[in-house]
Parts: sequence; C-alpha cells; structure tokens
Amino acid sequence: MSNAPRLTALDALHRSLGATMTDFAGWDMPLRYGSERDEHNAVRTKAGLFDLSHMGEITVTGPQAVDLLNYALVGNIGTVGTGRARYTMICREDGGILDDLIVYRLGEDEYMVVANAGNAQIVLDALTARAQGFDATVRDDRDAYALIAVQGPESPDILKSLTDADLDGLKYYAGLPGTVAGVPALIARTGYTGEDGFELFVEPQHAEKLWQALTEAGAPAGLIPCGLSCRDTLRLEAGMPLYGHELTTALTPFDAGLGRVVKFEKDGDFVGREALTAAAERAESAPPRKLVGLIAEGRRVPRAGMSVVADGTVIGEVTSGAPSPTLGKPIAMAYVDAVHAAPGTPGVGVDIRGTHEPYEVVALPFYKRQK
Repeated sequence: MSNAPRLTALDALHRSLGATMTDFAGWDMPLRYGSERDEHNAVRTKAGLFDLSHMGEITVTGPQAVDLLNYALVGNIGTVGTGRARYTMICREDGGILDDLIVYRLGEDEYMVVANAGNAQIVLDALTARAQGFDATVRDDRDAYALIAVQGPESPDILKSLTDADLDGLKYYAGLPGTVAGVPALIARTGYTGEDGFELFVEPQHAEKLWQALTEAGAPAGLIPCGLSCRDTLRLEAGMPLYGHELTTALTPFDAGLGRVVKFEKDGDFVGREALTAAAERAESAPPRKLVGLIAEGRRVPRAGMSVVADGTVIGEVTSGAPSPTLGKPIAMAYVDAVHAAPGTPGVGVDIRGTHEPYEVVALPFYKRQK
C-alpha cells in the first residue's frame, strides 16, 4: 500500500491555479487559491467553485436495497422518493456515530450513499457487513465519480446557462440526471455552505471540462475557485456539524442535538436501535451537554479542544472555531452543560492558553441566508 495521497481528476488544474494544497483524509486537496476571506465572501455574495472529489460514493442496488439501508442506517430510507435525497447517519451498535451521510435515491432499487472522505472506507465496510442476508449489492464507486460543487446566490443562474435541466423545479435535497456543458451529470441541490447551490457528480474524465465551463460561465457573476479552508468557515457559520469535531463515535445523534434523524417508527430492527432508544430517553430526562454557538467579544480565535469555562469551572469543550468573515468576529461551536446552554447565559468564556476570554452564548446557526 502506497502512503502517497490520492489525487483528484482536477489535481493538475488546481496546481495551475496556484492552489495551496493540503493532505485531507488521504487526498491532496486545495486548501485555498488566494485569500480565504475573499473565497468565503464570494460564496456568501456571488458564487464559489469547489472540488469535492474526495467524498466517498457507495452505490447500493437490488430488490432489498431499501431494506438494507433501513437496517444499516438510522433514517427511514423507505420514504425517500426517486430523485430525492436525505441527510442521515450510520451508527454503531452502541449508538455512537460512525458518519453522517447523504443518501440519494437514483432509481426504483438504486441508491447512492455519500460518506465523508475520512470515513468512506469505514462506511463501506459497515454497509458490506450489514448487507449479509439482504438481496442487495454494495459497490464502492469512489473512483467512478468526480464531484464539483457550485455554491452561492448566483449559482442557479450560472448553472442554468450550461444546462437545460429543470433547475427551478429542483428542490433542496433533490437530484436529477442531466447534461451540464455537454457533460452527463447527476445534478443535486445540496451543499455544505448555508447557501443555495449544486453538487455535480460526473465521471472523472469529464471533470476538467466541466470545471472550465463553470469557470467561464461564472466569471461575469464573480464566481471564483474555493478551497477547503473557506468551506470550513462557511459550514461553521451555517451551524453544520463536521465529523471528527461535532460528531464522533463517542456521541449518539441525541448527544449531538440531531436526534431528529433517528426514525424509531420505521419497520424492523436497525443497527443501534436499542442503544439509541436509551439515549433518547436520557436526553429527555437529563439533557446531556448541548451544542451551542459562541461569539467572541475579543479577537482571539478559539480552537477545537479548548475548554469552555464559567466561574472558573470547565463547563464544556470547543469543537470547531474560526474567525467569521461574515460576523467579523471569532466564532465557535461547543458542547456545554445544559445549564449554561441558553442564549445570553452570562459569565461564559473560553480558556485560550490560560486566559479566560469572554464569549456570548448564541443559538445556532450563526448565519442564515435570506430566502
């Protein structure tokens, strides 16, 4: 096994654009092309173009594909219509979160599960193991797709200029097959930025052609290429969890404040049902730590793992932190004891290298786009 990072189909193009590259979950990915702040603001006000080919696509097909997914995942996949998508999770038997996922229903008996890059193999192995006894096939399609995202308020008009697909009729969390700039694509109205936008699943051989076409079509609207760094500040402002930060195997969906993704009412057993039933009851009787937003009063930036304090006592931990270009202040997400979780709770701070910096507790998300 080589330890060299995997390269996306757009690797040479990123380098030609002068991208700063970084290892991310075993892939060489663009961190930024120029200024992170400019890239972030472009997505908030105009449009940004992302290479997300590191995400893990797993196809599940067969007469019992839906039964397998209902057993393997915590959501009710049986209620996902063809052409629609659902945010869900895959958990361990003890209720711990293995990954958060998007499941697309591509056809009557065909589903695509999109896992986070760092967990793709774990999810593939779990689905394969859980498929025993089901008339369904689990296929590793990570090499079959490149994934390009165009995100931001200008993205619908940019994409419309390159496709005759019915984008106006495409709802959030839906996908349809179409052609973009002559390239066959699955066009999904999904994203991880808090803005309107699309994710385009294409064959790797077509990725460069599609990227160039989007770049040209988007130039008059202010579209620029964007790296993973601004993707992180965008999702943080939008209050969206990141696996390994807000979500881990040590937490159940109920601990993460995402118990709504667990569908106990679906037929049959599913992995983790018993543990999650207990977790749901615990969350109701004695709420665990709650995920909150923190806004700095000063300029110092909180980082994951730093302690949240009140009256000299540790009451929680920062899971993600960064300067927020939109708010103009450092922000963080943190799990804090329920008694300190209400917005405006006084006396809360973050221990930044021994100094207790004051922070305001706010409800998530920090940023919500105007519809």
